[in-house]
Amino acid sequence: MIFKQFFDKTSYTYTYLIADKKGSEACIIDPVFENINSYLKVIKSLKLKLVKVIDTHIHSDHITGVSALKEKTDCIITMGKSENSHLVANIEVKDREIIKIGNLKMTALFTPGHTCDSYSFKLNDIVFTGDTLLISGSGRTDLPGGDPYKSYDSIFNILLKLKDDTLVYPAHDYNGKKFSTIKKEKFYNPRLQVKNKIEYVSIMNNLNLPTPKLMDVAIPINKLGGKKFL
Repeated sequence: MIFKQFFDKTSYTYTYLIADKKGSEACIIDPVFENINSYLKVIKSLKLKLVKVIDTHIHSDHITGVSALKEKTDCIITMGKSENSHLVANIEVKDREIIKIGNLKMTALFTPGHTCDSYSFKLNDIVFTGDTLLISGSGRTDLPGGDPYKSYDSIFNILLKLKDDTLVYPAHDYNGKKFSTIKKEKFYNPRLQVKNKIEYVSIMNNLNLPTPKLMDVAIPINKLGGKKFL
């Protein structure tokens, strides 16, 4: 399998390129608008055909590249079905629905909490967690559509139920870490060392994080797939 991880230094965003093999169909997860030429360069070098592009949720800290990639490659914009997805996606997938990329099969998992439209995507022994589960953290729940109660359920009742050796690849990391495992997050993630949901909610409600600088611009643009930015 081809697996490429890209990092945007401005927003600390991870973008992922996956494909079965050289010369096959490919998918990109959580693209950043400013970096689409880098993605296309790798796609060309590996003779891949980009057929799907996915946003795990409506991002608030960068402009999505899904529409720009569609314009350049005629790929299909895919998102998990939610109150926001119909304005962005060509195809909306439901919870537990299978997404095919060539011979690869990826499962959509509805994991709201960071936002109301957050999905994770499981591919073999990998799970792309978006902002729902981060390395040694979890996605903030104080932005539009956020809900700490749903975040707890998504993490503890869905993601942490995956096999311990499942590799965790989030949409962001602020400390230079590229991946983790379910086992490591289960035992060492400080936000997950709680006795119950109420304790987790209390932590999330008292983070007091600054508002993302681009939020007021990024959210309305990203709800349209970044089309206004073209």
